[in-house]
Amino acid sequence: MSGHTDIRPGGLIARLPAAWRPYALLMRLDRPIGSWLLFLPGPWAFALAAPDWATGLRLALLFGVGAVVMRGAGCVVNDLWDRDLDAKVTRTAGRPIASGAIGPKQALLFLLALLLIGLVILLQLPPLAVWLGVASLLPVALYPLAKRVTDWPQAVLGVVFSYAAPMGWAAATGTLAPAAFALWAAGFFWIMGYDTIYAHQDREDDALVGVRSSARALSGRTRPFLAAMYGLMLLCLLAAVALSGAHWLAAAGLALPAVLLARQVAAFDMHDPARCLALFRANRDVGILVALALLLGRL
Repeated sequence: MSGHTDIRPGGLIARLPAAWRPYALLMRLDRPIGSWLLFLPGPWAFALAAPDWATGLRLALLFGVGAVVMRGAGCVVNDLWDRDLDAKVTRTAGRPIASGAIGPKQALLFLLALLLIGLVILLQLPPLAVWLGVASLLPVALYPLAKRVTDWPQAVLGVVFSYAAPMGWAAATGTLAPAAFALWAAGFFWIMGYDTIYAHQDREDDALVGVRSSARALSGRTRPFLAAMYGLMLLCLLAAVALSGAHWLAAAGLALPAVLLARQVAAFDMHDPARCLALFRANRDVGILVALALLLGRL
């Protein structure tokens, strides 16, 4: 095994009471990048569809808190499914359930608490957004199973982690529109790219324990795949701009995130887990820049 791990028990986590730390690590509060990536397709929708700034900011706050809570819930589900596999992979062996710091029953109770908090947040939204949120629970629950039955579990994650786009549109307008589905597709292709980069950290360990992934399926063909996924993402974003009737400045603003995506493709090294992690994390800035570009469409 590689010896690489992305668990970060220091910083703010180390300042928490000892009894709280395993739960903070279980929610991945040491690695907020996942919450950012779950959240960011929401602001893409608010930028194009929110009726006013106050509504957009209110929804951004609700979706931000909801992303932290529901990403945490997803991590609990994932770690319960994967507790035996995680113990065999260096990067994940220190996770609280795999290491025994939190038992399965404790994890289930914690999951219930997170889901209740998520429900309270969800009920602040219009009915269509509420039903979309409920529907998202099925792919969230199935994602950990996907890596056992398909080489493309990233596609399931793509559906889940881009879900804030249509849900955000519904929250802002009470309806869905073609531009919302274009944003959802953009998020899907983005996630297919960046999560394939992420999966390359575990490629060798996954082969040993039988976990399947796009990284294993693609191997040396990953760079052209990334170029294709990021290219499709940008085309879908341009379609969303056109379908929403936004100002042409929104399309022009996408040039900067496009440059950052191209740099990821160029810098990718499948044999360097630390670089894969750094490139994966760089997608937070990409997502923020996309939101800012789409905001230009409101000028």
